[in-house]
Amino acid sequence: MDWFKLSLQLNKFPIKRAQKTLEKIQAIPEEEYAEYQRRRRNSIIDYHIQHNSFYREFFNWDGFDDWKHVPIMKKADLQHPLQERLSSTYNTKTAYIGKTSGSSGHPFIFAKNRFAHALSWAGFQDRYKWYDIDLNKSLQARFYGIPLDFYGNIQERLKDRISLRRRFNIFDLSESKMEVFLKRFKNSNFDYLNGYTSAIVLFARFLKDKGIVLKELCPSLKICIVTSERLFEKDKELIENSMGVPVINEYGASEVGLIAFEDENNHWIVNSEDLYLEILDENNNILPYGEEGRVVITSLFNKAHPMIRYDIGDIGCLSKDSTLKKPILEKLIGRTNDIARLPDGKVVPGLTFYYVTKTVIEDSGNIKEFVIIQTEIESFKIEYVSKNELSTEQKNKILAAIATYVGKNLNITFERKDILKRSPSGKLKQFTSLLK
Repeated sequence: MDWFKLSLQLNKFPIKRAQKTLEKIQAIPEEEYAEYQRRRRNSIIDYHIQHNSFYREFFNWDGFDDWKHVPIMKKADLQHPLQERLSSTYNTKTAYIGKTSGSSGHPFIFAKNRFAHALSWAGFQDRYKWYDIDLNKSLQARFYGIPLDFYGNIQERLKDRISLRRRFNIFDLSESKMEVFLKRFKNSNFDYLNGYTSAIVLFARFLKDKGIVLKELCPSLKICIVTSERLFEKDKELIENSMGVPVINEYGASEVGLIAFEDENNHWIVNSEDLYLEILDENNNILPYGEEGRVVITSLFNKAHPMIRYDIGDIGCLSKDSTLKKPILEKLIGRTNDIARLPDGKVVPGLTFYYVTKTVIEDSGNIKEFVIIQTEIESFKIEYVSKNELSTEQKNKILAAIATYVGKNLNITFERKDILKRSPSGKLKQFTSLLK
């Protein structure tokens, strides 16, 4: 029984039609792909201009002559009641309704027409098949958060059961809980892991400390897919060594679906079938391949809600080897709001702190995970979970590295925690600025 396909069909998501549409798009030759994208972009704009008063007002419509003149949508632009943003042809009962995680600081509710949502899932199915994973048959070990309210919890667990997903609750990542995780892997034929990077890295460290390779306990395991949070090269090596399977990078967002997926050549292949991705500079100019800028996405089939030139809040770069049909995401640098401002006026990506501190901390073999918080213009706090307190020597190494790579005369404090605070969805924000 194809349980996943059946669950989509029961919820009125036309997955068969979506799969056929995806196949037709993938069959379009490279030389005709620019025309396909142009037609789809124009079509989705025309639709929302005709049927969506919110977008008509947002665009300030007076005719359309050049894609570059289409306004950029920010997350803050969408923080209005959903009823005001829905197309007149849909309502909350005829469309799929979802909510962003809010990790960017701008959560909002969104809608997708059922075909667009089914097309997103057809894309996921297509990519997973690259690694012999069938969403209808392959059992998933799911390292995600879960709603804690009674109704939400039951609903999510029911969806997990139908979708062949077994939930590993990442709100409790204590050693005793991970011992329970191990038993589940011993007693189940999981085909793959899927979940937030930070939680899977923590489990991989636990396996390393125990001298265990997960695939030896669970021989059916094929791959590990990490998503939603940054994957560092050292962490990738740790996961692969501890689990004995390849680690695959997935880049997606609930409001637009699958954005990019790593192939067997370690290339992040951008989803160009139902999305159109651009890299823009600070003045909204389209950047050529190879240059870093803001990731801006258009959902080509979402008629229920406009996601047109939507600034997702990330900084990235497309490879010079990209083509219109096969764009390759060379780098995903981080979120645009992950910025540290220093007393001398210098502005640095917040992950610079994380990179530097991570390199030093890993040498100790003591730290399980940590985050960086900017509390004042000159003050930063490092919160960490560890077996033992950091030694004075270890702290001095971190301070020296920050002075070298970030800036001098900064106030750095350290605070050991039993557990780090995660977002309601279970994500771990690696750098946070509390500056207004």
